[in-house]
This record gives sequence, structure tokens and C-alpha cells, in this order.
Amino acid sequence: MTPLGRRVLAEGLGTALLVAAVIGSGIAATRLSPDDTGLQLLQNSVATGAALVALILALQPVSAAFNPVVTLAERALGAVTTAEAASSILAQMVGGILGAVLANLMFELPAVELATTVRLGSGIWLGEIVATAGLVLVVFGAVRSGRAETVAYAVGCYIAAAYWFTSSTSFANPAVTVARMFSDSFAGIAPGSVLPFLLTQLLGGGLGLGLVLVLYPQAGDLARRAAGRTDQAHDDGSTQLSEPHRRTPEEPHR
Repeated sequence: MTPLGRRVLAEGLGTALLVAAVIGSGIAATRLSPDDTGLQLLQNSVATGAALVALILALQPVSAAFNPVVTLAERALGAVTTAEAASSILAQMVGGILGAVLANLMFELPAVELATTVRLGSGIWLGEIVATAGLVLVVFGAVRSGRAETVAYAVGCYIAAAYWFTSSTSFANPAVTVARMFSDSFAGIAPGSVLPFLLTQLLGGGLGLGLVLVLYPQAGDLARRAAGRTDQAHDDGSTQLSEPHRRTPEEPHR
């Protein structure tokens, strides 16, 4: 399989399993604790955070964004090419929907059932901006520290916490948001609520990327290093490899 094929497979598989964890743990929580919404949210948030850590650790050597906003930020920083970003986002969207179907079937619900939970309001939309901006900052802040291996733990902890401190319960992911529309369960979101979530997530992602560029001017180089790249991405999807410096026989050692 080509490197691009492996990337697409990793992004689709990872997003599918992430959505299955989000929706599946929500369904399980409502069945285990039917009269305690706070406990349901705790169970859902812990399961989601733990799944994120595990999936990122497993798939990070290939590709582990699982989120179109993160992928777009990677493209803006030159960590991936346009072709890689487009393919990854498509895989994330398809994988997310398949993950929702899988979760529904595991709990013997209809494979596809449009959600009825309305999530509208200025406070909720502000919460999504905060959640998504914070996620982008956490991801690339961890990379900027030169410790890309900590990204999994940083992201898992942040999302688990953001379930609680944001009014929207931190969707912060367009692929997951669209997928959750197909499960009428604890984690569901009504179709009419999806578009405002997507717009606020893109806004939050842009804000987070702006903060990254201000706080960490070298973020682009570090993002490419975290992605295992020594090449420069171009808008047409091509790349130009960075050649190492070679000494001529007459050139002295430095």
C-alpha cells in the first residue's frame, strides 16, 4: 500500500473507532445510569478521552488527526500536502459515519437513526469556538515542545476535561459532529444543529491556529518534524525534498 493509502486508512479507521467510542459509551452510560445525567457525562467523557489516547498512540506513526480542523491546520503549517489533507478529510468524514453505524448496531439500535437532540444557542456556539481553539492549541503546543509523543495524552486529557468546562460538551470535530447526527442517543445532535457547530468549529480552529503562530513562530517546522517530513509542501500537492548539506572534498569540517 502506498504511503497516502496508509494515511487514508489510518484516518478513516481511527475516526470510525473514535466515533464508535463516543456514541457507544454514551448509549452504555444511559443504560447503566438512567437517572443520573452527570454520571452519564462522566462515563462518556472518560471513555472518549481514553479512546483518543489509545488511538493516537496506535496510529500516530501513520496518521492520527481524526479531525478535519486539525488536518486543515496541518496543511496551513505545511505538515501535509493538499492531496494528503483532502484525502484525509474525506476518510475522516466517511469513517465517522461508519463508526456511528457500528455503535448503533453494537447496541442493537437501528443502523441509522437521525438524532433529535437540539443543540442551539449563543452560549453553546461560543463553547464550540473555545473547545476547538483549545484543541488546536494543545495539539500544536505539544508538538512545539519537541515532545510529539505527548500529543496523545494531552489531547485525551483536554477533550475529557472540555466535556465539562464547555457549554457544548466539546464536539470540536466536524467529522465527529456529522457522524453523531446519525445516532439518536446520548451523544446525538439534531441535523438542524449541525451547520452552526461546523461553522463555529472552523472559526475556533482558525483562532487556535492564529494563537499557535503567534506563540510558536516555528510551529510549521515542528509540525512537519512531528509528521516525519523533511519536505516542503506546495499548493499543487507536490513536494520538494530538503537536501542535506554536503561538503565538497575541499570544504573543511565545521
